[in-house]
Amino acid sequence: MTPAISITNLTKTFGSKSALRSVNLEIPAGATVGLLGANGAGKTTLIKCALGLLRPTSGQCALLGEDVWSLSAEAKARLGYVPQVISLYPWMRVRELIQYTASFYATWNAELTNRLVREWDIPLDDRVRALSVGQKQKLAILTAVAYQPDLLILDEPAASLDPQARRQFLQLLVELTEPQQRTVLFSTHIMSDLERVADYVAMMQKGEIIYFGSLEDLKDRTHLSLEDAFLQMQQGVANG
Repeated sequence: MTPAISITNLTKTFGSKSALRSVNLEIPAGATVGLLGANGAGKTTLIKCALGLLRPTSGQCALLGEDVWSLSAEAKARLGYVPQVISLYPWMRVRELIQYTASFYATWNAELTNRLVREWDIPLDDRVRALSVGQKQKLAILTAVAYQPDLLILDEPAASLDPQARRQFLQLLVELTEPQQRTVLFSTHIMSDLERVADYVAMMQKGEIIYFGSLEDLKDRTHLSLEDAFLQMQQGVANG
């Protein structure tokens, strides 16, 4: 089966700074992968290069079997993305933004949209500029998942959500991935979130992938909690 994400020898430099160092990562279709790393480890740069939002210094990225720099319209319609910094149309009302986004996707799920609006208490008649940071994050997640993409990439999607909203978001991820075999890659600092929904974990340090494998195998091999295993690997790389 074609991998959902295939990254080969990916390097990205900004002037004299190396943000990514020969990264190799292959994510199978249907996997839910948590991307871990300290601030500055390269998570957001990796995600942006994988999506074709940043051009790498060298190396290749493919999504859904296609080179990211020549994605077909069909492949683009199968991708969902929530960035770390939410940027929506501030002058629109929430209702208008949802309708506008829905018009681009034949697979838009109106029933799911209405349910999330209700459960997440999203104010349809407010202008986007008037929303709180948490409300904007909910809206960004809604517009990324409502057309049911085959590959969903999320950069710190729960960072601005309160505990109840975060729980609802994690329940949504489980709902989206379990029956339909969608692929999800999400970066997070919240290890408990990752343990609830991810079946694979990728760890980054200083622009490199220092571990990629199943969460269950990692725990069986180290006999540690995810947080302790992560800290141990980071320390081992730093000392090694």
